[in-house]
Amino acid sequence: MPSAKIFSVSELNASIRGILETQFPFVSVAGEISNLRRPLSGHLYFTLKDEQAQLKAVLFKMQQRYLTDPPEDGKLVVCKGRLSVYEPRGEYQLIVDAIDFHGIGTLQLEFDKLKKKLAAEGLFAPERKRKLPELPDHVTLITSPRGAAVHDFLRIARQRFPGTTVAIYPVAVQGRQAAGEIVEALAAINNHFRSTVIVLCRGGGSLEDLQAFNEERVARAIAASALPVVSAVGHEIDFTIADLVADLRAPTPSAAAQMLLPDSRALRARIDQLRAGMLREMMTRQERLANRMSGIRQRMTGIRHRLDHQLLRLDQRASDLVRAMASFLAANRHALDRADQQLHLRNPLTRLALQEQRLADLHRRFLAAGRASLHAAGLALARAGGLLEAVSPLATLARGYAIVRTPPPKAKVVTDSRQVNAGERLQITLHHGNLECVIEKTGQGRFFEEEKKEPLAK
Repeated sequence: MPSAKIFSVSELNASIRGILETQFPFVSVAGEISNLRRPLSGHLYFTLKDEQAQLKAVLFKMQQRYLTDPPEDGKLVVCKGRLSVYEPRGEYQLIVDAIDFHGIGTLQLEFDKLKKKLAAEGLFAPERKRKLPELPDHVTLITSPRGAAVHDFLRIARQRFPGTTVAIYPVAVQGRQAAGEIVEALAAINNHFRSTVIVLCRGGGSLEDLQAFNEERVARAIAASALPVVSAVGHEIDFTIADLVADLRAPTPSAAAQMLLPDSRALRARIDQLRAGMLREMMTRQERLANRMSGIRQRMTGIRHRLDHQLLRLDQRASDLVRAMASFLAANRHALDRADQQLHLRNPLTRLALQEQRLADLHRRFLAAGRASLHAAGLALARAGGLLEAVSPLATLARGYAIVRTPPPKAKVVTDSRQVNAGERLQITLHHGNLECVIEKTGQGRFFEEEKKEPLAK
């Protein structure tokens, strides 16, 4: 069996860091603060612990201005942030963005309970996420029309892709009726609107303010939507159940517009770049085809010269055959005249009959010889034509063969499977048209049969 990859320590730590930051982009962790220290850098380093485990955490100086209370050893808190790895020491830690000093309240417990339930049902699974359109032509916002969030989204949308239609479905975004209105809005947009993507949109707030987006019926309505749903609820540090179920989570409404809509100026520049590249490729291919046609014409000229030589030889043989036939006829006429003279001289009726029979036999042989010579000449001409057809590259392609090359700029003709590797692209010229293919695997067998190998002993 092939040996496993050997990591260096730094490679392994970097890989673990990438996995942690991808799998846990934002978490809320409840625990007790201990080992709190503040070095000269001004950052806060502490440990979150419970009865069974502990987790190192850091709150950088710039985030401390959002604190409502000073952190102290022994306080029960909920820290919101992301997991990362400090690679020099191989330690994973929580990078804290915000601290809730009110402990774990009823809403937080309900949040955690619902989160576990929906996760067990697979509503957060990446494979369930719907693909977002690359160029959405119609976006519907489910939001309060009076909030700052909708104005932020519209401002960014007009800047980036003014051709997109943005509709607003007004709902309450907090309060008792908010969750019901959001569920109704999702159903109505799916059934009656010609939208291509839905955005749940509102500004930041406390856990109580965002409670509508943490309700189970809202989560299930998002999961049941046939249209992709983007959650842009709160500020970057806020996280809701809707964020987890949605097909895309945007930290802010402005970020949602940036993530959904491409920059039209960048698209135009890219289109211009692609157009220029396409023109260059067309010119290159046209020049390459012209060179190929020139080579084919030169080869055809040589073939035509050989064919002309064969035709001249055929004409010469036909002339020789005509002369031979004329000579044969003249000789037979001379013999006939001599026999006639002898007949007149001797008048033997029996010999006359024999001579007439012999003459008839000679005549049949002469005709048969003529037909055989003409048939042989026709076969020679057909073979010469077949030779010309066989050496034509177009005839070769018409029989199902193809010319396989590597992609430009090398465009090297491939004659052996060992010249290429799996995953590479190839260009194939057929009798009519071209193909561009990707190699899945290579082999040396005539019919590309896979070799059967015995399993290695463990």
